[in-house]
Amino acid sequence: MHAVTVVPGQAGSAAWTHVPEPSAELGSVVVQALAVGVCGTDAEIAAGQYGWAPPGKDRLVLGHESLGRVVQAGGGLTVGDHVVGIVRRPDPVPCANCAVGEWDMCSNGRYTEHGIKERDGFMAERWRSDPDYLVKVDPDLGASAVLLEPASIVTKAWEHVYAIGQRTFWDPRHVLVVGAGPIGLLAALLGTQRGLDVHVLDRVTSGPKPQLVEALGAHYHTGAIPDLDLSPDIVIECTGVPALIRQSAESVAPGGIVCLTGVGPQNQSAGGIESGLATAAVLRNLAVFGSVNANRRHYYLAARALGRADRDWLAALLTRRFTPDDIGLALDRDADDIKVVVEFAT
Repeated sequence: MHAVTVVPGQAGSAAWTHVPEPSAELGSVVVQALAVGVCGTDAEIAAGQYGWAPPGKDRLVLGHESLGRVVQAGGGLTVGDHVVGIVRRPDPVPCANCAVGEWDMCSNGRYTEHGIKERDGFMAERWRSDPDYLVKVDPDLGASAVLLEPASIVTKAWEHVYAIGQRTFWDPRHVLVVGAGPIGLLAALLGTQRGLDVHVLDRVTSGPKPQLVEALGAHYHTGAIPDLDLSPDIVIECTGVPALIRQSAESVAPGGIVCLTGVGPQNQSAGGIESGLATAAVLRNLAVFGSVNANRRHYYLAARALGRADRDWLAALLTRRFTPDDIGLALDRDADDIKVVVEFAT
């Protein structure tokens, strides 16, 4: 069979290559790939910035935003079920968090991740999994089910926002989402599903993003955060840009919560973010925290959220589609991209 593979650390090595069939040791369920979403992580791995091949291998199968059809069943699944693979696996020790199924909070860093860290990804014609690391999805979602993995990240972020909010009397009404990529738009979706007044800020003035935000009943903005005349109770920052992180902390209401989900370019200057953020957090009782990855609970809740969403709205997030032999084009981002999808089968 074939898969999209890379040599970690070697830029330009992404290729549609012949690979062995997945070993039975990887799990009892065999899945035929239907589609895989492409994100910035995939592009960075393909550019040689990071990534780790499985032990004993030189190449890593790319892709962690999966959708597949079960062709060999097990663990309560049946042939034909549409499933999404959970990206992270617990560490082998395991740490206390991994031991109770909270592997997204792994404390010793020995976890593995499909398509990223020491475990092959899902951009293969077929892949195997233990049924405990598969999430069944509604086939009516079609290729939009590749959004489940990013939606799980957002679901975790929202869960932690509300958990932190219980530190005091808290009645949130307004939320600002900074960045209208897939994570930002899905964060806005979940905010509107919670009945909040949602505002989304991004730098683009054309393309599909403004219309997608407005279709949720949310408000789309461009420009600088201080110019919005907004004092949100919650900010979900999805860009990782230091200046926007600082502006987020300065704009959030007293006692508010700022959730950081984006990782910006590592060579960017912090621009005074440390002192400014510390001052704002202390004097205004702010909570600023970071969130990444997700566990099975978040995948389950994300699947429910996507199930409640408008199907046409979700489909509009898939802006370009490619076959796996065109992986070079799929990894080359376009200005209007939201979610690029590599399609293996219908």
